[in-house]
Amino acid sequence: MFSIGDVKIKNRVMAAPLAGVSDKAYRITAKSFGCSLTFTEMISDMGLVCGQEKTRKMADTSGEDPPVAVQIFGSKSEIMGKAAAIAEQMGAGIIDINMGCPTPKIVKNGEGAALMLDISRSRAIIREVVKSVKVPVTVKMRKGWDENSVNCLELAAVAEQEGASAVILHPRTRMQFFSGRADWDMIKELKKQVSIPVIGNGDIWSAADALRMLEYTGCDAVMIGRAAMGNPFIFQQSVELVENGRTVDPPDLEERVNTAVRHLDLACRFKGEAVAVREMRKHFSWYIKGLRGAARLRERINQAAARDELVKIIQEIK
Repeated sequence: MFSIGDVKIKNRVMAAPLAGVSDKAYRITAKSFGCSLTFTEMISDMGLVCGQEKTRKMADTSGEDPPVAVQIFGSKSEIMGKAAAIAEQMGAGIIDINMGCPTPKIVKNGEGAALMLDISRSRAIIREVVKSVKVPVTVKMRKGWDENSVNCLELAAVAEQEGASAVILHPRTRMQFFSGRADWDMIKELKKQVSIPVIGNGDIWSAADALRMLEYTGCDAVMIGRAAMGNPFIFQQSVELVENGRTVDPPDLEERVNTAVRHLDLACRFKGEAVAVREMRKHFSWYIKGLRGAARLRERINQAAARDELVKIIQEIK
């Protein structure tokens, strides 16, 4: 166990914020497999401040096992501060500032990873968000914009100076997106440079990877992203290996199917059947990835229009 600010974190394995993926149903599923901290999808500061219904639903963490971090993005300090305060009022246990998203539609507005090109603006945003809330604030960043502007150590130092309670580093540059290898040496270096907790993210594809990152970099916790899509079992496997030195067998077919159906039913509860089925098609394809007959069923999964139809298809996996 360690703490982010005054929030106790029960183990060193966390679930990353994933746009279009880490909604309430996903977060509850991840927590059910033991991960200590979940994050919302990245949420627009303007959407929160303007009271957009869709945005407020994305920020809703009610009924979830705390703590849950709400990740916000934007480029104007005053609006980011107001958005953070709204998220706190809605129940966020931690506010995370997105300074790492590489997608063109985000960076073209000077948001996400583009903030790494403007340290003074980043400082103002962190300062305003910290000032606006009582809950801990974290900053998620990349290694830098490109290999010629690697400045995560500078930004992390700024975050610490301005009162952030932890930093999260995905050590790829913005220009790499998700290609190449994550530079774990940079996590190791960052851990030496700051006194607040450092959370490492990038290229954790198994429980063994999670343990290896912790041991190699000395970081305080690991954050698992893409490897958990359709595979929440990685959280249980990682927690057991990291915290207890125990190896957990991979899930059998029945557990995979039952978990997918449970995930679907949560989504139906929160979003209604029509929306949930449309959004869960990709999750079902991930849940069956690598299983015999998966390719044959994927096309039918992508055409499914009802909850019972999706369940019937996945139960055909042998």
